[in-house]
Amino acid sequence: MYSESSSGSDILLPETVKNRSKKNSKKTNTSSSSSSSSSSSNSSKLPPVCYEIITLKTKKKKKMAADIFPRKKPANSSSTTVQQYHQQNLSNNNLIPAPNWQGLYPTIRERNAVMFNNDLMADVHFVVGPPGGTQRLPGHKYVLAVGSSVFHAMFYGELAEDKDEIRIPDVEPAAFLAMLKYIYCDEIDLAADTVLATLYAAKKYIVPHLARACVNFLETSLSAKNACVLLSQSCLFEEPDLTQRCWEVIDAQAELALKSEGFCDIDFQTLESILRRETLNAKEIVVFEAALNWAEVECQRQDLALSIENKRKVLGKALYLIRIPTMALDDFANGAAQSGVLTLNETNDIFLWYTAAKKPELQFVSKARKGLVPQRCHRFQSCAYRSNQWRYRGRCDSIQFAVDKRVFIAGFGLYGSSCGSAEYSAKIELKRQGVVLGQNLSKYFSDGSSNTFPVWFEYPVQIEPDTFYTASVILDGNELSYFGQEGMTEVQCGKVTVQFQCSSDSTNGTGVQGGQIPELIFYA
Repeated sequence: MYSESSSGSDILLPETVKNRSKKNSKKTNTSSSSSSSSSSSNSSKLPPVCYEIITLKTKKKKKMAADIFPRKKPANSSSTTVQQYHQQNLSNNNLIPAPNWQGLYPTIRERNAVMFNNDLMADVHFVVGPPGGTQRLPGHKYVLAVGSSVFHAMFYGELAEDKDEIRIPDVEPAAFLAMLKYIYCDEIDLAADTVLATLYAAKKYIVPHLARACVNFLETSLSAKNACVLLSQSCLFEEPDLTQRCWEVIDAQAELALKSEGFCDIDFQTLESILRRETLNAKEIVVFEAALNWAEVECQRQDLALSIENKRKVLGKALYLIRIPTMALDDFANGAAQSGVLTLNETNDIFLWYTAAKKPELQFVSKARKGLVPQRCHRFQSCAYRSNQWRYRGRCDSIQFAVDKRVFIAGFGLYGSSCGSAEYSAKIELKRQGVVLGQNLSKYFSDGSSNTFPVWFEYPVQIEPDTFYTASVILDGNELSYFGQEGMTEVQCGKVTVQFQCSSDSTNGTGVQGGQIPELIFYA
């Protein structure tokens, strides 16, 4: 029996993988004796053979994506008949019943696809998955060698061994099947719960186009909820583009990302990189609370008691990356100072830092993060006011817009009173295809000038490219205000192009040419 293994630090299945950089974690050594005993009668005279085509050496934890992405339906096959046959082959290894099956399929691609997960003419079998969760899958050496240089070396290289069965304990059966389907059928069928495992398989067996498709899937599925986990995984898989996309989301939606469940699943090295981040757009008290939440889960992973001492122990030097002296005094006094994580001397020194003229030396970083600078897209070339415009009375001003790259809408710039200073109550809302993505009710003070006044969402809202979104506001305040005119249908704002069109939700006269909502405030 042929056995494939790795002498380095194995990357296990997403369900059984270990965290990297956990010096105190328990390590489980999996014996190979159970897997080889069943074949000892057939191959006891043969020396053990081990292919180490690719060894991804890392201690990082590879996560499942089942709770990270919404499930998507697989793409439709170009051939209904072949697709139906594929569905049969996914669950069993059917033989072709008809003796002249070749005549049923007009192209070599379709005939080749029939062999996917089919025992007919199979000259190799794979036992895929960890002990207790294996699946035996058929393969055809020629087809596999054409699709992967690793399989070519395995079956036709100088060290090739003519074995009928190959064990692959570090790849999920579903992910291996997805890779085989691409090799046999030239089809990419990705699912949320297997995309990371499929990426691992594609990397291991050097199937670059499938790997690129997995990365694209992950990039388009990015959100604040999964960005921290995917940041860790992008470093594991050495995908710099995906890493950059993750940082864009984390920076702009930092507070949402830090409060997500996925943040507690990251490894220590990723935690440090996030805490060091200069452009993190979050209050420092949120960073502090997120670090404590991570420490609590890390104690559980290391089987440590949930005590203040152990939380500080697992945080280690990363604690000093939290910029506690930059917190608002109230946040420090009511939060960090009473958390118990800081020593008495540290607490006293930080209080002195806030109040004393001669400030003590601190181990904590005392310089505030730069955060992100918001950009403003102004869509009017001029503004005006008249004695009978712009009136409100609970009506909605609305406009639709689309961008050509991912941005994060932080708020709107709005006009104020044209009759002196006044206070307005504004209910702002952002929708996509009728679904509310963000809304907030706040007040802003207008000084009587024609300037715009920012109104913010609680958290920035992620906006995907090439899709129209609806920005709306309902104002309550002075009946007469400034309004925009000479509106533009397209505005270039830095590297982002924004297009505008009228919205059917607008009941107060706002449109492309004139009205309210003169500015979109965003991070890019």
